[in-house]
Amino acid sequence: MAHPKRRTSTATRDKRRSHHKLTPKAVTICPNTGELHLRHKAYVVDGDLYHNGQLAIKNYTSVAAPAVAGDTDSDEE
Repeated sequence: MAHPKRRTSTATRDKRRSHHKLTPKAVTICPNTGELHLRHKAYVVDGDLYHNGQLAIKNYTSVAAPAVAGDTDSDEE
C-alpha cells in the first residue's frame, strides 16, 4: 500500500473537507392540506394517505404495525 511521503497540512486537509457538508432536506407545503412533507414522498394527514397533493388512500393504516411491549417471546424458557 502507498504511504504519504509528507504530512498533509491542516490547510490542505480542510480545503478538501470544505465540500463535506450536509444539505437540508427539501420540504414543501401541500396546497390542499397545508401540511409540511418531504418532496416526492407520500404522507399521512388525519388518517388519509396523500401523494402529490392528491388523496391516494382513504383511512390509511400502516402495514408495519408497531410491536407491543408485552409481546416478547424471549421470556419463554
